[in-house]
Amino acid sequence: MARKIIDTKLAFRRICLILCDTAVIIAASALGLLLRFDLNPSKVDMHFVESLWRYLPINIICTLIIFYILKLYHSMWRFAGIVEMQNVTAACIMSSIIHFAGLRILDYPIPRSYPFLYGGMLFFLTLGNRFAYRFVRYIKRIGSNNSEIKKIMIIGGGDAANVIIKEIRTSEHISNTRVKCIIDDDPSKQGTYIQGVKVVGSRDDIIETVNLFNINEIIIAMPSVAKQTIREIVEICNETGCSLKILPGVYQLMSGEVSVSQLRSVEVEDLLGRDSIKVDLASIMGYVKNKVVLVTGGGGSIGSELCRQLAAHRPKQLIILDIYENNAYDIQQELKAHYPNLDLVVLIASVRSSNRMNSIFKTYKPQIVYHAAAHKHVPLMEDSPNEAIKNNVLGTWKTVQAADLYGTERFVLISTDKAVNPTNIMGASKRICEMIVQTYNKKSKTEFVAVRFGNVLGSNGSVIPLFKKQIEEGGPVTVTHPDIIRYFMTIPEAVSLVLQAGAYAKGGEIFVLDMGEPVRILDLAENLIRLSGYKPNEDIMIEFTGLRPGEKLYEELLMEEEGLEDTENNLIHIGKPIEMDEESFLRQLEELKDICLLEPVEIRKMVREIVPTYVIKK
Repeated sequence: MARKIIDTKLAFRRICLILCDTAVIIAASALGLLLRFDLNPSKVDMHFVESLWRYLPINIICTLIIFYILKLYHSMWRFAGIVEMQNVTAACIMSSIIHFAGLRILDYPIPRSYPFLYGGMLFFLTLGNRFAYRFVRYIKRIGSNNSEIKKIMIIGGGDAANVIIKEIRTSEHISNTRVKCIIDDDPSKQGTYIQGVKVVGSRDDIIETVNLFNINEIIIAMPSVAKQTIREIVEICNETGCSLKILPGVYQLMSGEVSVSQLRSVEVEDLLGRDSIKVDLASIMGYVKNKVVLVTGGGGSIGSELCRQLAAHRPKQLIILDIYENNAYDIQQELKAHYPNLDLVVLIASVRSSNRMNSIFKTYKPQIVYHAAAHKHVPLMEDSPNEAIKNNVLGTWKTVQAADLYGTERFVLISTDKAVNPTNIMGASKRICEMIVQTYNKKSKTEFVAVRFGNVLGSNGSVIPLFKKQIEEGGPVTVTHPDIIRYFMTIPEAVSLVLQAGAYAKGGEIFVLDMGEPVRILDLAENLIRLSGYKPNEDIMIEFTGLRPGEKLYEELLMEEEGLEDTENNLIHIGKPIEMDEESFLRQLEELKDICLLEPVEIRKMVREIVPTYVIKK
């Protein structure tokens, strides 16, 4: 029924256009002849009138057929552009030629200049007919209530701005929106116009221009510029109080997907001040395709993203292992929906259980393992240090032993920058995990590696979700210290590094990401408050709560003893393994296992003996 209604509407529109074009052809024929005689009907020779009148039916039929062939009845004219203009031009030229040829063949007398005058009139009247609807809509928009109009500034005077302006003007759903001005740093563009909208200045003029034009919203339409530039512009825009929207990336522009619907709110990720990590997809697919892959902690924020990206690279079988069934169920349903042909196994298990892990490895014989299962929350682990050791250290050890026993090809440990000169039990536990994989790499056929990175935006327990929740509740936003800084990356970036580390792995490496400049947590909090439409310490207060147990003012990515080697990706480096006594370390590990299972009041001293760089904070 819906299809029938649509077809009926289209047929009705085409019939209306054909009737209008018939009138246009008649008018063009008459006006072309009148123009030849200076618009004075008394001067027109009646032989010429008779010729046109006798040939008119043929002219109408031929012209309508030409219009149809050149798709003048197929376009949506409210979105008409250069292509439609070209089609109209070609159709009118062809009509004029055939019109002239037909009159000559039939030997109908006509002035020599008539075909040119007819063609010109046909062109202008046809265009007027096609674009009249857009003109009426434009007049209607101009006459709407000015107080209800959303006034927009676009930053970036390129192709993306051109497409956005056009869509804003033609869309029926955003009729109360006007693009008032454009900002671009390129001096050659300033003072020029894009679809009638002037490029009024550079980024230095943003604040002044917002006040001059009473701008409500700013759209950043620079999909190909560096993230550092975006960060600088967003910081300026934050001072205006306008809502911000941004075009996500250059691929929308290249694929022709640029539209108002692609705009999104500016997120804190846009303020990191560096470009996203690029991954060699070919190398990833090469070592994952047709392999049995196991992801421990596969329901967590990092683990689930690992599963998403791995599923796209056609593994022979993907095994998701997690202790928390709700998270495992969520990623299971998502992957089933997106990859119905994927051989997916979801297992509920604890990495602490030697029997369970050995049984899983014996049954499925995973060739590649990504070990993401861990307790990561620093303050909670400070209150429950034995659990950090049981889950992180013993869980990793038992998973490593199972991988070694059942011939896993590659084992990738997810580590953290908190493992460097740790001041908390979580970081110390992850440093022991790094030592485990480096030790077993020397005695096993399995290639064991670790991937070390900083804080992950949006992950479970990270600061951004906490800030957003506090802002939604009206504040205050809590920051532990005004000078605390962190390295940040997005979840897809973190997973990209892990995947690429697997591709580069030769065994024993600790992969380290060049994460750019660290970010002050206070700056993140202030920017997030502004992006939410509030003013820091006016609408939403910021409170300093003091450093939490085991928390540092800053994190490091590399220990002083470790050197750096480059990889094919200049943002990924390899920390050279630190020499240690493996036999002594394994004995300490056995002692640590026995002690932590006894639930001692204080296990930190034992950990300190294993990790000399661990500083126990009182």
